[in-house]
Amino acid sequence: MEEDMDEGQTQKGCFECCIKCLGGIPYPSLIATILLYAGVALFCGCGHEALSGTVTILQNYFEVVRGPMDSLDVFTMIDIIKYVIYGIASAFFVYGILLMVEGFFTTGAIRDLYGDFKITTCGRCVSAWFILLTYIFMLAWLGVTAFTSLPVFMYFNIWTICQNTTAVESANLCLDLRQFGIVTIGEEKKVCTGSEKFFKMCESNELDLTFHLFICALAGAGAAVIAMIHYLMVLSANWAYVKDACRMQKYEDIKSKEEQELHDIHSTRSKERLNAYT
Repeated sequence: MEEDMDEGQTQKGCFECCIKCLGGIPYPSLIATILLYAGVALFCGCGHEALSGTVTILQNYFEVVRGPMDSLDVFTMIDIIKYVIYGIASAFFVYGILLMVEGFFTTGAIRDLYGDFKITTCGRCVSAWFILLTYIFMLAWLGVTAFTSLPVFMYFNIWTICQNTTAVESANLCLDLRQFGIVTIGEEKKVCTGSEKFFKMCESNELDLTFHLFICALAGAGAAVIAMIHYLMVLSANWAYVKDACRMQKYEDIKSKEEQELHDIHSTRSKERLNAYT
């Protein structure tokens, strides 16, 4: 009988502990972190593969040749962008962890779980620094989203022409890379409708896959922007909470000091009355 009671108390204690742990999770920060990781993963993964597909299309159908290693051509720029993508993936993985840790330390559930705590000036500065940094990253991701929309627009035009080959056969349209700034003015790299290369490019999997990969990368960049906005709302709420907690802490300190002074005055008067009576 006693063993059953002990087992029931143990289960109850585990249940209460789980409830406290679940209550200590900063769910807004968790949702923003998941959205950030999903957006960054989508942008980096799809963007990297879309750039690789772009290299294949340029070499196979437009006959663009890679220049010397010391020259800055379109292939060198693509390689640089790939390295930037590697850096973005690593940096925002760490930044998401930092924001999650900040959310854990500033949520009210953690304060109730571990007891009251003191709000320091360093804590307020860290919260303000995260707000500023997140705002800058949000603007950066807006720029990345705008930049990613350019290849989507370019591939959309090519994809639309390929989908309407019967309607543009008589128009004799040409896709000239000089119009997009991919090659110099002196180089003539173009593919015209009705040519064998044009039909091969339209029938290939590279064009369709690269176009949709760029769309996914654009969606990932947009998700990262939404995550940054979500983080800004969470960090602003945490900052307001820290500010109110700091004011409440000052009020409690002043109140405690006044109560101590009143207690000392009352004790002194009681001693004086006792001495006068004796």
